[in-house]
Amino acid sequence: MKIRFSFLLLLAFAANVHSQDVTTRVEKNQFKINVLFPGFVYEHGFSEKNTLYSEVSLGFGYRKNGYYDESTWSFYPIINEQFRHYYNLEKRAGKGKRTAYNSGNFLALNAVCNFKSISTNDDYGEYVPSFTIAPIWGFQRTYKGKLNLEVHLGAGVNFDKFNTEFVPVANFTLGWVIGK
Repeated sequence: MKIRFSFLLLLAFAANVHSQDVTTRVEKNQFKINVLFPGFVYEHGFSEKNTLYSEVSLGFGYRKNGYYDESTWSFYPIINEQFRHYYNLEKRAGKGKRTAYNSGNFLALNAVCNFKSISTNDDYGEYVPSFTIAPIWGFQRTYKGKLNLEVHLGAGVNFDKFNTEFVPVANFTLGWVIGK
């Protein structure tokens, strides 16, 4: 009798631990720190599968001119806003895969604003602020220890004071979920 009770207790505990990692709802409030492009992310869930993703980070660029043998680095603030729809949470949960912390695939409308560089060689060339809007596909995974990996890809339109052009959109982030 003790063995059966212990087994049932262990089974209930295992089911409870497993259910903490598998959910079919997005997180209501999620904060992340981005390590590759230093920044902060807040993702607000406003329905079971939809979130508003807001990121403030620091981008960087490097340019080299072989003719003059000169180079310059530029650092510029970025604001990234996305309306995300997570479409495979039930499928992942059904397979027993982790869905906690919005671990799933998504479709999104992405809007990125790159501001004027805060550090650059103006004699070398001017960094022009720009705005890009694009539909994207991506996935986000948060592993044990709250390590977060995200990739998204798409094609969009970039606007700056000189040009309007079609551009590829790609991003890879590595960071940590903070809080709960």
